[in-house]
Amino acid sequence: MSQEKKVASESKVEVAKRRGRHLRGTIAETLVSEATHFNADDIQLLKFHGTYQQDDRDARRKRGGASDPGDADSDGAGADAGKAYQFMIRAAIPAGVLTAEQYLSFDTLAGRYANDTLRVTTRQGFQFHGVAKGDLKATIAGVNHLLATTISACGDVQRNVMGCAAPLHNGVHHEVHATAKALSAELRPQSAAYYEIWLDGEKVVSTEPEEPFYGTQYLPRKFKTAIGLSTDNCVDIYAHDVGLLGVVDRGTIRGYNLLVGGGLGMTHNKGDTFAHLAEPLGFLAPEHAVEAVRTVAAIFRDHGNRVDRKQARLKYLLASWGLERFRDEFRRRVSFELADPVALPRLPYRDHLGRHPQGDGRWLYGIYIASGRIADTANHKLRTALRDIVTLFRPGIRLTPQQNLLLTDLPAPALNEIESILRGYGVALAPELTPVRRYALACPALPTCGLAVAESERALPDVLDRLESELVTLGVAGTPITVRMTGCPNGCARPYTADLAFVGRSLDLYNVYIGGGLAGDRVTDLYQGNVRRTDLIDAIRPLLTRWATERESDEGLGDFYQRVLGRTEGRTVLTGRETPTAELVQIGAAP
Repeated sequence: MSQEKKVASESKVEVAKRRGRHLRGTIAETLVSEATHFNADDIQLLKFHGTYQQDDRDARRKRGGASDPGDADSDGAGADAGKAYQFMIRAAIPAGVLTAEQYLSFDTLAGRYANDTLRVTTRQGFQFHGVAKGDLKATIAGVNHLLATTISACGDVQRNVMGCAAPLHNGVHHEVHATAKALSAELRPQSAAYYEIWLDGEKVVSTEPEEPFYGTQYLPRKFKTAIGLSTDNCVDIYAHDVGLLGVVDRGTIRGYNLLVGGGLGMTHNKGDTFAHLAEPLGFLAPEHAVEAVRTVAAIFRDHGNRVDRKQARLKYLLASWGLERFRDEFRRRVSFELADPVALPRLPYRDHLGRHPQGDGRWLYGIYIASGRIADTANHKLRTALRDIVTLFRPGIRLTPQQNLLLTDLPAPALNEIESILRGYGVALAPELTPVRRYALACPALPTCGLAVAESERALPDVLDRLESELVTLGVAGTPITVRMTGCPNGCARPYTADLAFVGRSLDLYNVYIGGGLAGDRVTDLYQGNVRRTDLIDAIRPLLTRWATERESDEGLGDFYQRVLGRTEGRTVLTGRETPTAELVQIGAAP
């Protein structure tokens, strides 16, 4: 293809990256100007720096701007009438590992520049919401001053590297964290733009390539990596572009099964987009982990789709090539021998809430955070409770993929005092949570996310209340069940691997998905489309009733659904599509 044709066929985002002078654009100039917001090209570049331009859509409605979530402009282009611009800032924290001092500094920044809340993401990072344009530089600089960073938390690069965070297996989790840090450093953008813009770094003229790995246009789209363990799938290892699944043998990681091609985002009414679980490519020694992930990213860089953003994920390259061609290309590029993957049983899942001995004489204590939002309300002062606990005990901090927080390295006498502090501030302890609430996840959605077409975080509590009541009536309230809710189909809260998911379709309308489970190794089916939020429980009641009366002992909702359909017995389902079948309609009816 000629250069002229290649450029003509690029997506607008690719053009913005190519023209962006290695992530500089006109960000620095706009930052010090009187402009209320950034232009469309700079909005794309800002993501690489760890921030999204957003607007408060509740405030927009009050100011007379567009009120329908479906007409929100996520790129910030077009008319700005009625928009109340603000920014989300995301920190990249490999494997979710923080010190007590870092946590307290994040808390201070949230009170000084954001909306008095910290939000734990499903990728083990922190997000600030509601940051004003004038406070962008101070907030990002503040994150860097506490020895963390926002670069590579967003954008078309490797995102925050996830890893099982609970220190429960002697040195295994230390190796996970070390590998996550090494991977983060290896694939972090090298452009000096970040330091020039946010940290007042001097501009340096060099003859060396500024981005030796990423080039001028970086990756075709985002690239997600996770490190899991054969003893614990708390990271949802199959949902990522690349997974390093550590094979634990007698307390050590013998090596990694390399998984490729996962991804949960899709687009409504586009049949060529789908959720997909990562597949095993092979087995490798721990010392080759960084090279392996870098090589997969390089193949994606060189061959991924740069024309259609909806097809610009690694899973679509795998779908086009097939696993064998991809494996051949991988083997051609690496310096080591890729062995056959190690056969493993179904992975267990742990959320690490409550008390756990670490095996070294110290204790771990896991605290549930609804939708990851660390905030104070009238009767639930979680932010204050955590600040008091961290100040008093100086524990290690671990953010989890379930949007919860773990306190580590605690002496045994601290546990009772921590629980007393939590109760005093109205914070529920793990044993007091119902299973349906304990395993629930939601994305932020409205009013801040520009992609949201429906409520999620604000709607989930009421949905869970009604679901809990239904499960109590049916006598199955004690059975673990994963419930996830998102404001759009992009899958940020991993809805397509849950027992039950509600995915925003339009304002107050949702698609209902059924069939995943705690293990995260199966993709859901579309159960019913275009259900009003007030009708969600009514829509699934027939299925819940059958589950309660016909299930096998302790059988989960997703397992029951798949067994009754008979479509996935004895195998793992890799893809989920958006076309309901006759079987899906029949499952909801009474026998």
